Order: sequence, then structure tokens, then C-alpha cells
Amino acid sequence: MLTCNMDVEERSVWLRATPGAAAMAQPFYCTEAGNFYGRAHFATARTDKDSYILFYTLSGSGLIEQNDQRIELPAGSALLLNCRTPQSYCTAPGQDHWHHYWVHLDGAGVANLAEVLLPQGRLSAVPVSRLEMQPLFESLTSEWEHRTTAAQIETGLLLHRMLALMARQLLAGDESRSNRTLIEHAAEFIRQHYAEPLSLDRLLAQTPVSKSWFLRLFRQYMGTTPYNFLLSTRITRAKELLVLTDFSISEIAHQVGFGDESNFSTRFAAMVGQSPQQYRKSAMKPAGAE
Repeated sequence: MLTCNMDVEERSVWLRATPGAAAMAQPFYCTEAGNFYGRAHFATARTDKDSYILFYTLSGSGLIEQNDQRIELPAGSALLLNCRTPQSYCTAPGQDHWHHYWVHLDGAGVANLAEVLLPQGRLSAVPVSRLEMQPLFESLTSEWEHRTTAAQIETGLLLHRMLALMARQLLAGDESRSNRTLIEHAAEFIRQHYAEPLSLDRLLAQTPVSKSWFLRLFRQYMGTTPYNFLLSTRITRAKELLVLTDFSISEIAHQVGFGDESNFSTRFAAMVGQSPQQYRKSAMKPAGAE
């Protein structure tokens, strides 16, 4: 359900599109966008919409509310919001206008970056230079009417850039730098000890945070779970050994930390799409490799 007070200037722009299956298969796509010159009484409230929305304030200020969160979005700030949970947004109290870009977007790439931009569901106003963000929205507008494959690809790239700019800024903050360092140390510990029996408890012994917080941070900064990162590290090393050595499959399995050849072969095939033996046969060995 949507209720709104469209107190906007006539020069405001509202664009709509109906993406086809090919567009919706892309990691980033959009369905609506706008350049709103909101006046003092501009307001929108919505119970749910199957997408995210990205705001960028050009001048004035907006107020975004969701769950128990209430955050102001001043000029030069961007914010990503998951519209699947009831929300409202309006010109901020005390402001006479909120000039802002907005775009409804979705896709697997958006959901992935939302884990960074909405950590634990917390709304974050991210400062982004107008010189960087405004040209992206302008290019998005110019591509809107060209519903060609090329335009859909370009639109996806533009959306990715917008979110990447925000993620880069958010991850550069003091708290994020500290968290990132913690996770980088944990990832390096896995890289150094991947061949040994590794448990989550052993990783947690290296970090001063709770289990739940560590798992959230690890997924935020590494894009996966500690267990899957360990598996990926082991399989990557196994690929090197399969190509560069004549060790048996069983020997390689034990060298990279798997208890037995059967488990190793099953995991390898699931992640690579080939058995270890098939991978060895299909890979080209460098000249002079033993």
C-alpha cells in the first residue's frame, strides 16, 4: 500500500519501465527512477514494494524512517533502503525543499551489496561527492528510453557504480577500518592454516568479538562464510597441486586439509564442476613443471 503527498515542482521527473526477463536476469536492474524537486510537504509512506530504493540528495534534506530508525539525508549523501519492510520518507522537518535523485532497483548484485550498505539492517547515510554521483544519475536518465540490450547492460553498470561508490565510502570509515582489519587477520589465519583442522572456535579465539558479530562481519567483508572461505582456499591450493605436481589425488587431499580422498573429490567437484582427475587432465601445465 502506498500513500503520498506529491508536493513537488512541475520540473520533477518520474521515469518508469517494465523490465523483461533478460533485464531481470542481470545482477542490477531498475524499474523506476526520478529527479524530484520536493517542497516542504513532500511525503511518501509504503507498506512494501519488491525492490530496493536508492536516494541521493542534491540540496535540502530528506528524512527516512523504517522500523525504529529515523535518519536524515542531507545534501551530498546517499542511502539504500529495502522497500520490502514498511517505510516512509519526506522532506525533513524545518527544510523548505528536498531535491533528490531516486531509483528503484533490484537484482542479485544489489542484494549482495545491501549486506555492506545495510549492515544488520541499519540505515546509513553515506557521503558521496556530487561530482561522482550526479553524472551517473544523468547517464541513467539518458539511457532510460533505449530499451536495447546494450542500454540494459549500461544501466546495470551505472547502478553498480552508484552502489560501489557508497560501499567504498562506508568501508573507509574508522569503525569499518577496525572491523576490516579484524576480518583480514582472520582470513589470513585461514590462509596460513588451511591444511590443519580448523574450527570456528579456533578462529574466534583469535578475535575479541562474539560469534554472531564475527560471522556478520566476515560475510560483510569477505562476501562468504568462514567455512566456505576455508573450502575455497583449500580447493584453490588443490588446483595448483593438481597442475604443478604429480602427487596422487589422495596425497593432495591430505595436503590441503581434507581427511580423505572421497570427501575431497566430492567437495572439489561441487565447487569446480569437474573431478580432480578431470581438472588435472584438462589443465595445461606450465613448461618445465615437475
